[in-house]
Amino acid sequence: MNAWRNRILGLLVAALTFGADRWIKAQVIGAWKLQEIDSIYVLPIFDLRFTPNYGVSLGMIPAQSPEMRWLLVALTAAIAATVFVWMLREKRFGDIFALSLVLGGALGNIRDRVFMGYVIDYADLHFGEFRPFLIFNLADAAITIGVLIILARSFLLRDKRKAPAPDAAADPALEN
Repeated sequence: MNAWRNRILGLLVAALTFGADRWIKAQVIGAWKLQEIDSIYVLPIFDLRFTPNYGVSLGMIPAQSPEMRWLLVALTAAIAATVFVWMLREKRFGDIFALSLVLGGALGNIRDRVFMGYVIDYADLHFGEFRPFLIFNLADAAITIGVLIILARSFLLRDKRKAPAPDAAADPALEN
């Protein structure tokens, strides 16, 4: 029962991530009119700047044709489906939470690519002219945070294999 409660909470986190991503992107192209202005200053190291992203994986795989666009949709949808199934197989909330961030973010970006042909990016973190990241969005941040949590949990919370009990040690007489 507890595992199903965790999975339902995970689906809720994925839905909230998707919804927050949709809301912010609606503001970017609506009320904030970032397509029409250069940028909105938020902090000395952070601006909002509309950037259509035709690629995936930090723009490394660009969709330069309609066929490539739909291939990227199919690829990312297959990954999202895999993450969804993986999430439903997990029991611990920490794992489910991380996967739900990845799922919600992936669905947000997939929706953009299906309906607009590109993903709306807008978050510009910079230190002077130095930009440690490309311009990104909430969905990208959720995916990245989810993947980092998955990696951290896999390295830090490994199941400790039980050492054999002292009586279970091999008997020297049986070695021949």
